[in-house]
Amino acid sequence: QVQLVESGGGSVQAGGSLRLSCAVSGYRYSSVCMAWVRQVPGKGREGVAALGSDESTSYADSVKGRFTISKDNTGDNLYLQMDNLQPEDTGTYYCAADHFGRYCTSHRTEYNFWGQGTQVTVSS
Repeated sequence: QVQLVESGGGSVQAGGSLRLSCAVSGYRYSSVCMAWVRQVPGKGREGVAALGSDESTSYADSVKGRFTISKDNTGDNLYLQMDNLQPEDTGTYYCAADHFGRYCTSHRTEYNFWGQGTQVTVSS
């Protein structure tokens, strides 16, 4: 059974930083796409960043240069370092994973496995 558990959300002022973590267990495939996807009430899901098992990374234009996606050596933990946070970054952030498939970019928002989400609130 695949489980993804996020942590690290919170409230910060604009310009601040947060680091999200996602503990992954039960995923047995070597080819994987792991990502952070956020959702704002009244809006659809937005892919924020993606990391492929080929070590490729992809970011939404809105977060390029401010967010960094990474994983530890075991691949069991996924991270999202968020710097210079802005009010428009407010939302619920989900960790997601699936087989690599045809592509693994920040544009992808369809995954089979999801965490429970962690709230990020940025005040101006």
